[in-house]
Amino acid sequence: MIRHCNICKTGELKPGLTHVTLNRKSAIIIIKDVPAEICDNCGEFYLDEPRTEAVLAIAENASRSGSEVEIKRFQAA
Repeated sequence: MIRHCNICKTGELKPGLTHVTLNRKSAIIIIKDVPAEICDNCGEFYLDEPRTEAVLAIAENASRSGSEVEIKRFQAA
């Protein structure tokens, strides 16, 4: 089943890796190599619920460390 992008409406979603950038309090957190479904037209990405929860947990832990900029590599729990 082909899934199309909700943003551009024309691109197809394909599995791949992406970087997620989040702002938490006064910190910027970049999480590299996150598995996602990525639009082959506009680049919009979609995370499933377990990966979303993992990304948010990584961001929360990084923001508590006091760093202003944190770069982490995604590792599934």
